[in-house]
Amino acid sequence: MLDTRIRRGAVAAVSAALLLGSAAAARADTAAPVPDRPAPSASAQPTASVPPHGTGPMPALSTVPAARPAASGTPVPAPDDDWTAQDAIRFWTPGRMAAATDPSGRTAPPKGSVAARHQGSATGITAQHFSGIKSVGTIFSTGAGLKGHRCSASVVRSGGHNLILTAGHCVGAKSMFVPMYDHTKSAAQQPNGVWAVDKWFRDKRYASDKTKNSDMDYAFASLKPNGRKNVQDVVGANTLARTPGYANRVTVIGYPKIAHNPQDQAVRCPHVSTTALSGYYQMQINCAGMWGGVSGGPWFSKFDASGNTGTIIGNVGGYMQGGPDVPQTDHRYNEISYSPLYGDRFFKLYADAQKGRNPDYGPYRQPPLPYTMGAGSTWKHAKLMASGDFNGNGHSDMIVVWGDGEATLYSSDGKGRFTGERRLLAKNDTWKHAVTITAGDFTGSDRFDLLVRWTDGEVTLYGDVGTKGLNWAGTQMIKPNDLWKDATQIAAGRFGSSRYVTDLIVRWVDGEVTLYTDVSAGTFGQEHKLKGRNDTWRDATLLTAGEYSGSAKWDLMVRWTDGELDNYVNTSPSGLGDEQRLLDKNDLWKHDTVMTTGEFTGDGRTDDLVVRWSDGETTMYTDTRAARLGSEGTLVHAACC
Repeated sequence: MLDTRIRRGAVAAVSAALLLGSAAAARADTAAPVPDRPAPSASAQPTASVPPHGTGPMPALSTVPAARPAASGTPVPAPDDDWTAQDAIRFWTPGRMAAATDPSGRTAPPKGSVAARHQGSATGITAQHFSGIKSVGTIFSTGAGLKGHRCSASVVRSGGHNLILTAGHCVGAKSMFVPMYDHTKSAAQQPNGVWAVDKWFRDKRYASDKTKNSDMDYAFASLKPNGRKNVQDVVGANTLARTPGYANRVTVIGYPKIAHNPQDQAVRCPHVSTTALSGYYQMQINCAGMWGGVSGGPWFSKFDASGNTGTIIGNVGGYMQGGPDVPQTDHRYNEISYSPLYGDRFFKLYADAQKGRNPDYGPYRQPPLPYTMGAGSTWKHAKLMASGDFNGNGHSDMIVVWGDGEATLYSSDGKGRFTGERRLLAKNDTWKHAVTITAGDFTGSDRFDLLVRWTDGEVTLYGDVGTKGLNWAGTQMIKPNDLWKDATQIAAGRFGSSRYVTDLIVRWVDGEVTLYTDVSAGTFGQEHKLKGRNDTWRDATLLTAGEYSGSAKWDLMVRWTDGELDNYVNTSPSGLGDEQRLLDKNDLWKHDTVMTTGEFTGDGRTDDLVVRWSDGETTMYTDTRAARLGSEGTLVHAACC
């Protein structure tokens, strides 16, 4: 959870001699502003206008300044008419390339400086070094100091066979593009040549700050021929496509500066999931190791058969030049990356760049935002979660009860993502007293129902929630009483002989574990004691159930107080199933605050585990098995700053 990373363009100065310089401080990273949670409705998209769940205002954003604050309307440099590839080769001698270093003093956060939960990428994804691909390279620039490879760029298809794409904040004077940069060779010896930038094309309304004008952090450059050849004819070119929305799978490639990349090689973050940067026309990824220099690097949705070109739907850049507004010692500084979404305005610039013109498109009006589940600051207030087929669409959806009593139904697409939300209840005092919830088909209608245990011990069943909602009295399963006040956790599943999810496991405050089979409206069915009262099960902090082992009986998943995670495989009225360890005790999973299991991927198996962490990050582990967690994807990024 809490992955992050950094890239950016940078301001470089001449200092130490390294083999082949990095340089330039890549922008001032900043934490993404996390907009407040909107009041969900059946059709409304989230906005940044409604306070988040819970109490108290959203914390103020960090005020770390940008390394190179750019004002809206900053002009691009004039065409470099007298700057050629031969001039670039003559200028960028091995000594100058070696001297172009990063003066920013950036250092990786010291080991042990962050909480154990966040040591390393929460998604387990770290940028990998590799030799690079021919259509992606680095940009060297001169000007106020030597800005040796300060940014990354990619060759894109154009009529003139001469266009590259990078970030808007990477525009610089007398620039040189080096495809598939090889740090062991001089400019004259680069295997795919070097190419002088002729003219830059950037939206005149772009600003490298916290405003929505950072949505336009992209730029094109036309390159002069190297001899008689254009760059596209030598290394190929990539296709540009509209960003489908916030939720994508991408491979990101870039060239970090040498200060954090001693190998001075390209890195890639393969097959990472994107989520929304709430309130912006931008998306984000979590991948550790994306330091300064990867700004402008392409986000590929797919590659062609050669592996040297593909389809690009984004580039490193955006809010505060592509990363969070946090101190350099914060682990998020090199783990979170942003990208603008490619829409109409981007493709206007692309078309005009091919024609050699850079007109003013007028004030920036942010397009309608694609759907997003919101930000970690909001999801810190997600108190309870339950999953089931509430909408009758053949796969699970998810109900969330918030700290202020609001209840929301999130509809899934059956592909591991949520596509919309509907408010079931506005914030209210009654539902603040909901202690634990679970979902099952207790009424036998093929629509899931919600079971709620309240603070006074009352238990209520709300049938067919997707149709009826929660704005009614429900069916009282038991009146307020002292016994059920001790029902610490409940989890529905299919543990008996019913083909419906009609069984209920209860963990009591004294450690006893009870299974109720064939629960229905007004009755708890038959009671089976699975475990007498004991000290061990007092430490069972969270319960959920699913088809992790793939057998006829469901399994019970338990997260213990020490972070250990276990499955009890084939739990039945005869007793708890065989214990299968998923994780030994650890500090990370102590931060697992709420969890639920559903069938969110359309495979007909309830084995997709959703976890809401203490920092608000919300993660789905698809296709979780009895002995291992499934593939991890981030639904909501952690609260930042």
